[in-house]
Amino acid sequence: MNTLVQYIPLGRTAKEISASVEAGVRGGQLAPGDHLPPVRELAARLGVSPATVAAAYGDLRRRGLTTGTGRAGTRIRGAPPVSSRVYLSAPAGTRDLITGGPDPDLLPPLPARPAMRTTRMYAEAPVAPRLRRLAASQLAADGIEAASLTVTGGALDGIERVLATWLTPTDRVIVEDPGHAVTFDLLAAMGFTAVPVPVDDLGIRPAALAAALAGGAGALVVTPRAQAATGAAWDAGRAAEIAALLRRHPSVGVIEDDHAGPVAGVPAFTACAGPARPARWVTLRSVSKSLGPDLRLAVVAGDETTITRVAGRQALGTGWVSYLLQETVAELWSDAAVRRALTTAAQVYAGRGAALRSALTAHEIAASGRSGFTCWVPVADEDGVASLLARGGDPPRSPREDIAAAGWAVAPGQRFRIAAPPGVRICFARLDEADAASFAADFARALRHRASRLD
Repeated sequence: MNTLVQYIPLGRTAKEISASVEAGVRGGQLAPGDHLPPVRELAARLGVSPATVAAAYGDLRRRGLTTGTGRAGTRIRGAPPVSSRVYLSAPAGTRDLITGGPDPDLLPPLPARPAMRTTRMYAEAPVAPRLRRLAASQLAADGIEAASLTVTGGALDGIERVLATWLTPTDRVIVEDPGHAVTFDLLAAMGFTAVPVPVDDLGIRPAALAAALAGGAGALVVTPRAQAATGAAWDAGRAAEIAALLRRHPSVGVIEDDHAGPVAGVPAFTACAGPARPARWVTLRSVSKSLGPDLRLAVVAGDETTITRVAGRQALGTGWVSYLLQETVAELWSDAAVRRALTTAAQVYAGRGAALRSALTAHEIAASGRSGFTCWVPVADEDGVASLLARGGDPPRSPREDIAAAGWAVAPGQRFRIAAPPGVRICFARLDEADAASFAADFARALRHRASRLD
C-alpha cells in the first residue's frame, strides 16, 4: 500500500474537494491504496475549515471511493465506483485462470432472431409472458416460489435494486468472506457496511452467521452454489441450518444469488422455501454464466412487496429489460439442443474442477470448491505466489525477464476477501483436464520458492 500523499485535492467547498478526489481517481493520478492528506493538513493547505474537509471525506466514504478514518488515514478503495477496471484480466502471454466467466466454447449459439410477435409497446407487462412461464417452471422445480417475479439487467442490477428498496445508507449487510468482489464494491458505493462471515465448502458457516445476525443486519447476500471465490455450494442440511437461523431474525432481508444456475454442477437449494420463509426475500438467477455474459438478464423471484417495489422503481428509470433479450433467453430455454448443451457444460466444468483439485492434492495442496468455476487455495503470500505463477512457477532469471512471457494468471485473494486469511482464487472454467497436472506442478514450485524466501 502506498502511504505517501502524492495527489493534493483542490477546492473551497466540500463538494469541490470531493469532486477533485473523484477526478484524480478517474484520471489515474490516485490509485487504489493511495492515502489522502490528513483532514487538518489539507484544510490548512486549502485555507478552509477542517469541518469542510471532513465533510468532503465523509461524502467520499459514503459513495464508496475511500475507506479508513482516524489514525489509519483515508485512502482510495480497491475498486472505487468511478473506475472501469472492475473485473480482473489476465496479463498478456499468460494462461487465463483469473477471469471468473464461463468458457466461450461451452456457451450455446444465440438464435439468429428470437420468435417475437411484435415489438414490445409501453403498456405491456415488464416480463415477457413466455419467459415468465419458463422461469416459473424452472424455479418451481427447484422448490422456489415464483408467483411474484420480475426481470433485471443481470444479477448485480437485481441486488442493487432490491437493497435500495429494503435499506438506507449505513445499514449493515452480511456477506460471504471470501466472496464476490464486485458485490463488496456495490455495497460500499451504496453506503452500506459489509459484515463478513467466513465460508467452508458448504457455503456460509452457520455459527458465524448466527453471530452476525445477532449483531444486527438489514440484509444477507448469499450464494447457494458456485460461490464466486471458493466454489462452495449448499447441500440440503446447510440450507436447512441457514433457514432455521433466519427464522430467528424475521426482519433481515435475504438475497440468494444463484448466478450460475444450470451450469453450477450441483442441485439448487434454497433457505426461502415454504410458509416459514423470510418476510423479505429474493432469489436471483442470472443467465450470464450459462448463456453468455452479454445477455444482461436475471430473473428475480421474491415476496410480493419487494418484487412490486423493484418493478415499480424500474418503470421510472429504464422501464423494463428489452423484450429482445427476454425473448432470446426464452428461445434458448425452449430449445432441447440448448438444454443438452447446458447439461454438457455443467459436466465439463465439474470434470475440470475435479481434475484441478486432484492434481493439487497430489502435491499436498488443499483447494476448496465443489461447484461452479472457481476454487480457493490458502497461501501466506498471495501476491508473491500469483507473480511467480505468471512466470510458470519459477523465480525470474534476470531483472529484465518478462514475467508475463509464460505462465498462469491467478487472482490474489485480497480482491475477494475482507477479514478472511490470504489465498488465491483460481478460475478453472477454461483449464482443460489434461493441463491440470502441469498447473499444479507450477503452483507447487511457486509455493516452495515463496516458502524458502519467507524462512
